[in-house]
Amino acid sequence: MEMRKSYVNRLAQLMRQNDKIFVLDSDLASAGGTKPLYAEFPDRCIDVGIAEANMTCIAAGLAAEGFIPFIHSFAPFSARRAFDQIAVSVCYSEQNVKIIGFDPGITATTNGGTHMSFEDVAAMRALCNVAVLDIVDDVQIAKALPDIVNYNGPMYIRFMRKQTERVFDEDYEFTFGKADKLFDGDDITIVASGMSLIDARAAAAALRERGVSVDLLGIHTVKPLDEQAIIDSARKTGRVLTVENHSIHGGLYSAVCEVLSAQCPTLCDAVAVRDKITQVGSLDALKRDYGLSADDIIARAEGLLAKRRV
Repeated sequence: MEMRKSYVNRLAQLMRQNDKIFVLDSDLASAGGTKPLYAEFPDRCIDVGIAEANMTCIAAGLAAEGFIPFIHSFAPFSARRAFDQIAVSVCYSEQNVKIIGFDPGITATTNGGTHMSFEDVAAMRALCNVAVLDIVDDVQIAKALPDIVNYNGPMYIRFMRKQTERVFDEDYEFTFGKADKLFDGDDITIVASGMSLIDARAAAAALRERGVSVDLLGIHTVKPLDEQAIIDSARKTGRVLTVENHSIHGGLYSAVCEVLSAQCPTLCDAVAVRDKITQVGSLDALKRDYGLSADDIIARAEGLLAKRRV
């Protein structure tokens, strides 16, 4: 199922149960998949037009009155264009606003460079009071939504809109702030977030076939990070490779290194975007161009394995 459809289906269920939930869009209700909510909840859905900063301030006002607003746009417009409004009206004012960033990083594909955000996690992590989620598939977003609604505070949630390979089955249990263990191993730790978990899982499986024992952690909550899971794994393997659809600066790699440098010095490397300009392309082509494919993960892992442990 498309992630936007899974998201909207679950959000509709929650809106029927909780009349405090509001939906706001910036002229992208059709693209984001939220348009059906306008028919069912006309009094709790607002399309502000192409005015993301204004949308953020309206949401802050709704939150100040006790409502739970969800604001929606493409990741660069939700997180970057409205950054000052998020910083002041939402974070500084401690308002309970849920910020949805669609199609982060290379998942913007043919929408291209202006719609491609490699810095949104870094920006949101740098703000106080903001939880940051990077979601991988339709099951995970549906399972996460009750926790998102119940979380009292600003939250930024990034995920691609359309079809993605499913990682988790319907029995999956989402726990806010806790890593998911996909493989258990002793040779190397791979820590992946969002859509990069799909390629990290494929790479881990290929490495295991080559005799490499991989400890694979899926990170949906980048902030607050599951520090203990990462420390425990790093102590076991002595090598940590992070994988993310984001810049190497300020995202998952930075978060993991901040923890390990202070509590468990470890050899680390990253599969991430390294200061390359944004561009147009298919998802597979962009993975190759930005070094985010399963083959790139395998190559980085093997390079890390060849280094002497700390």
